[in-house]
Amino acid sequence: MALRHPVTRIPLRQRHNLVSAYLYSTASLVGRSSDSVSPGTNVGEDDIARLAACRRRPLSLGDLLKHGRPPLSKEALLDSANFTLSLLPARLAYRIQALRNLPFIVVSNPHISKIYNNYLQSLSTLLPYQQRRISTIEEEKQFTEVMANLVQTHTNTIPILARGFLECRKYVSSADVTKFLDTHLRARIGTRLIAEQHLALHLASQHVGEKDTKQRRESVPPNYIGVIDTALSPARIIKSCELFVGEICELKYGVCPRLLVGGEPDTTFAYVPVHVEYIITELLKNAFRAVVESGNEREPIEVTIAAAPDVPGNHVHEVGNHVHEVPQWLANSSSHHWADTDFESRIRFGSDPNESAASDTIRLSGASSQSITIRIRDRGGGIPPEVLPNVWSYSFSTFSDNVSTSSNGNIDALNSISGSGGNMSSIAGLGYGLPLSRAYAEYFGGSIAVQSLWGWGTDVYLTLQGIGKIE
Repeated sequence: MALRHPVTRIPLRQRHNLVSAYLYSTASLVGRSSDSVSPGTNVGEDDIARLAACRRRPLSLGDLLKHGRPPLSKEALLDSANFTLSLLPARLAYRIQALRNLPFIVVSNPHISKIYNNYLQSLSTLLPYQQRRISTIEEEKQFTEVMANLVQTHTNTIPILARGFLECRKYVSSADVTKFLDTHLRARIGTRLIAEQHLALHLASQHVGEKDTKQRRESVPPNYIGVIDTALSPARIIKSCELFVGEICELKYGVCPRLLVGGEPDTTFAYVPVHVEYIITELLKNAFRAVVESGNEREPIEVTIAAAPDVPGNHVHEVGNHVHEVPQWLANSSSHHWADTDFESRIRFGSDPNESAASDTIRLSGASSQSITIRIRDRGGGIPPEVLPNVWSYSFSTFSDNVSTSSNGNIDALNSISGSGGNMSSIAGLGYGLPLSRAYAEYFGGSIAVQSLWGWGTDVYLTLQGIGKIE
């Protein structure tokens, strides 16, 4: 097999889209904390108990889109801030209680204790705002500073927890750890999305000056609403991940298998690109490694993209001034995130003929892009039968004691793949790849299924449940 040009260095990975780059620059733009709010470091037990008892409704993509396209008006920006504030304190309090429910010797571990204190500190910064509604742009700016600091504080939650549980493996079973982490990491996905979405909308809605506004509009792609790409192309992300994984594969093995993309490569839908990128990177890394290490590097890895077929009977789902056309089956599903009873009073079906023509209406197209399935097929020999039942468990056996949360120097090259939007590079080698990918896929109703033909190869089916292409 012909080799590529020798890889002299790994170029800086363009893993964050422009909106995410804005998001992570927020901490330096707005500071580490609010000058006008000086929360205490302690949170009252009554506050934690009250907030943890609040109903925590599922987060939907529709929730993140409902404030409209940036730049947002003053009213829409304040609504976004208050929506964020209405969700985060209860979610943080619930995670605090979940950590407290761990065995005392586990919570006493310095790594897990650090995460526990991070949650306490974050909740304490939100409590002064939680008592009132954000009603001015100045308050919104101060609140955004708190959000930026919160996002940065929890960036390394996963690797820190992983080391803590590794050190406590004598005191807690692997099944209990997997159960806790699965719940915790899924909750973290939602909490982070809520905060990042408001940060992105805030930064894309600033009107400092005509020149600055023009530059911002040129920098932020028009198809982005916060952290959501409303015209996400799975084929484009697959190609991007292929280049990245391929360079590392060639660096480690000296060869790199071909990747063929077929099916419906022109398909687009609305979804969170950093989630897709993390999942695809992990799945391709596994396929590339299996193919090369089985000696079948001449066999191409086949990726097939399929969009869900049209479903008749669509109707309109409207939140506030924004109209969403949703498949009938999806709107009727009691298990899907559209069933958001906390906001039922704000949802109405059909458009209002008296609605202002100036409103920034978001309309979803038909159901042809309501969900996307991606099949990744390799000839890597399949998964051994004794290993297959454990692929969804969080594994700690491969975690190197030489690896810290700030360095991956001793990790296998193909495991040294940074995860999008969450600084996942330091969880490499933990066995977190597949279970964490499944958590990302399932968060909005998708799935990952693995079909192994031992001695031949593996098919992985990734289904992403979006809400359609936005017009």
